[in-house]
Amino acid sequence: MINAVTPFISGFALSAALIMAIGAQNLFVLRQGLKGEHVGAIVLFFGLSDALLITAGVSGVGAFLSAVPDLKTILTVGGALFLAWYGVTALLRMNKTNALSATATARLPLGHVILTGAAFTFLNPHVYLDTVLLMGTSASAQPEATRPVFAIGAATASFVWFATLGYGARLLQPVFARPLAWRFLDAFVGIVMLSLSASLLMNAFYQPG
Repeated sequence: MINAVTPFISGFALSAALIMAIGAQNLFVLRQGLKGEHVGAIVLFFGLSDALLITAGVSGVGAFLSAVPDLKTILTVGGALFLAWYGVTALLRMNKTNALSATATARLPLGHVILTGAAFTFLNPHVYLDTVLLMGTSASAQPEATRPVFAIGAATASFVWFATLGYGARLLQPVFARPLAWRFLDAFVGIVMLSLSASLLMNAFYQPG
């Protein structure tokens, strides 16, 4: 039992440290939580997606992706374009008075929400960097027998974080009962998404020196 606890905690702590930073996935989950829209489905989807990618990293897929730079470039450009589109959409949404509150916003179909979540996950190079490459590298330092436990710990952190963010967002609903709060949130989301998009493009095409 003791031998299993340490790799589990190591995987959990590393995954938690990586996932808590402000990013596209977290902002999307937060907004869904504030709207109270398909929260369980999106939490489950993001958790399972992370678990799949973490398992791939621990299994050695990260080394393969590192050896295919063209694939990384394609993912980066695709992710940058998607984040730019979503960022512009958020900024435009600020001026639509009928979309400033959870009750006024039309409820999106589950399929649309899942597809958007899939784009945030699989078109985001940072997700591969964290879950596949970095987690895979860290897992390689573990004894082979305990790597599955490390992966379980890392995946558990993802489920816990997304559930906390999605369901905990309801505590902020009194604040977001005011249209001005939704304006600020959409402005923040738009700026972050456009910044992430610009950062991805710079990393893809700008080679210092």
